[in-house]
Amino acid sequence: MADSVTKEDVRDDEEGGTQGASFEELKKDESAGSGEKDIDFLLDIPLEVTVELGRTRMLVQELLQLGQGSVIELEKLAGEPMEILVNNKLIARGEVVVVNEKFGVRLTDIISPAERVRQLK
Repeated sequence: MADSVTKEDVRDDEEGGTQGASFEELKKDESAGSGEKDIDFLLDIPLEVTVELGRTRMLVQELLQLGQGSVIELEKLAGEPMEILVNNKLIARGEVVVVNEKFGVRLTDIISPAERVRQLK
């Protein structure tokens, strides 16, 4: 790009010895089509999806006493829906299912776009 600047494009400022440059006018991209924006590139962005069973708080002493077979009591009640988070933002709630001997989550409640916006504040 520097090769396209000619001597006529660069002028010396008589007082400070600084140089200015002139550039060609930007041309409109005609490959954009009829005003539609191509957002397909967003489809390849990786997101972290987390299904949260529950939470609890423990003292370090309690944590150090845990061993194989220990049970950690969670704040959620049995049967309460689990929370589905995308990049640590709540987007849905659901229930545990088993599919082909693997755990899954059936979505039972999608958080409204208005509620998601409120979470950002």
